[in-house]
Amino acid sequence: MKQSMTLIPTLREVPADADVKNHQLLLRAGYIRQNASGIYSYLPLAKRVLQKIEAVVREEMDNAGAVELLMPALQQSELWQESGRWSSYGPELMRLHDRHNREFALGATHEEVITSLLRDEIKSYKKLPLTLYQIQTKFRDEKRPRFGLLRGREFIMKDAYSFHSTAESLDETYEKVFTAYSNIFSRCQLNFRAVIADSGAMGGKDTHEFMVLSDIGEDTIAYSNESDYAANIEMAEVLDQYETSSEEEFALEKVETPNQKTIDEVASFLNKNNHQCIKSLLFKVDDEFVLVLVRGDHEINDIKVKNFLNASIVELATPDETKEAIGCEVGYVGPINMKENVKVIADHAVKYMTNAICGANEVGYHYSNVSISRDITISEFADLRFIQIGDPSPDGKGTIQFAKGIEVGHVFKLGTRYSDAMGGNFLDENGRNQAMIMGCYGIGVSRTLAAVAEQFNDENGLVWPKDLAPYDVHLIPVNMKDDTQRELAEALYSDLRSKRFEVLLDDRAERPGVKFADSDLIGLPIRITVGKKASEGIVEVKVRSTGEVHEVSKENLLETIANIMNTIS
Repeated sequence: MKQSMTLIPTLREVPADADVKNHQLLLRAGYIRQNASGIYSYLPLAKRVLQKIEAVVREEMDNAGAVELLMPALQQSELWQESGRWSSYGPELMRLHDRHNREFALGATHEEVITSLLRDEIKSYKKLPLTLYQIQTKFRDEKRPRFGLLRGREFIMKDAYSFHSTAESLDETYEKVFTAYSNIFSRCQLNFRAVIADSGAMGGKDTHEFMVLSDIGEDTIAYSNESDYAANIEMAEVLDQYETSSEEEFALEKVETPNQKTIDEVASFLNKNNHQCIKSLLFKVDDEFVLVLVRGDHEINDIKVKNFLNASIVELATPDETKEAIGCEVGYVGPINMKENVKVIADHAVKYMTNAICGANEVGYHYSNVSISRDITISEFADLRFIQIGDPSPDGKGTIQFAKGIEVGHVFKLGTRYSDAMGGNFLDENGRNQAMIMGCYGIGVSRTLAAVAEQFNDENGLVWPKDLAPYDVHLIPVNMKDDTQRELAEALYSDLRSKRFEVLLDDRAERPGVKFADSDLIGLPIRITVGKKASEGIVEVKVRSTGEVHEVSKENLLETIANIMNTIS
């Protein structure tokens, strides 16, 4: 492709609203342009990278036994109402009406559509298992679009759905897709980890996220320093391995704590440590109130609370709701003499506390010397807190460390969550009606592009892995007005293309400094400069990733380029 015939609008300055590396460089190098908050145009260079990522995805998904299709982005509200997600999915679902005032949604995901399709077409176990996937634009009305393509309102996604007659069949496909995902991200040269995750609004269980390790990641990964264990911090299990205190129990005492509301304030006021206090927070769980207790130096994990109670919605009660339910202001809430209509659950660590401190449900007062077994009625103990650095790894090997990650893929075992709700049934080998068992598997294709750009760059611009680069070679005649340089460049352009190298020829009438700066920004694997030695048939070859420079005769150029492409990643 001749550069004068395509659209690569490079920028010298960093855009003011771009605050992470991938966003800055994709804008500066002319890969993307913003149309509205969280909505981007993919310019020709980005489109070529996306096509290469999609080719990798298609190859690995096909190897895993999946078949591609394409479903509508515009989805009937009735399907989402059948699944129960029309009201529960939240404001991220973009909703609209047609001219007949019928409700639709722009596809954020396609569980409902694929389930409705398969329930009408699959009637027998003999047609199962079946795995279908698509690559399509998705829409989510993100509250805070940011980081360019990493969190947008319109994005490109590969989503796949598998249907099974047995749980064992789902397990087999899950492992195949898991392997396919590992292959995809490895082929994209990404530094990633597969981590145990929460399924969120998707439903289901047994799920993993594929996380690209990055300081700008929005998710925290808890991983072992001595094994391959890794989990999203929301799902990392905390082992019940606390020591039982041998401390003598004292009599319960009510103490005045004027204007002391937070754990830090109360502990300091009473000359105690945070871990000697009980943190009591009231949650609204599916319209019922639940008081959750953790040790004062721990944080309540609402995802664990939700999963433990098998709830749909878990929200922290507002100050008004807290006062109405308990009759007390936030900051003084405690579990002693709790009202019967409020269930009390506690993290495992709480049952090992002795002579603890908790709120007295009265403004300006707390209890000290609290005995868990003597003074509090707790319905159940469970793992309800966030794991912390230094905690034992759940697999028993090493201790927990934290890292930041960008989610680029997610695999779920949905079970019968959607087939039960939407009548996705089949006849088994005994002629009995059964619900199809489902799996769901997603990759953020445009997010993967951004994640690669975030990991592969230097101070001069992007440095694409060779398999994802929009072109293999950037061919730059220094002076297009020089007949010798122009003719040699055009001859090399033709020769390289005949050998199936993808070439971007910078035929613009620009100054050499502009051409070289743009070339570094764009980040193609190899740059060939046709300059002063063109009359001798000699060109300069530079490897973008290493900075190596070679002078090569035109007769040896094709062999040199082939050798370089075989040695770089």
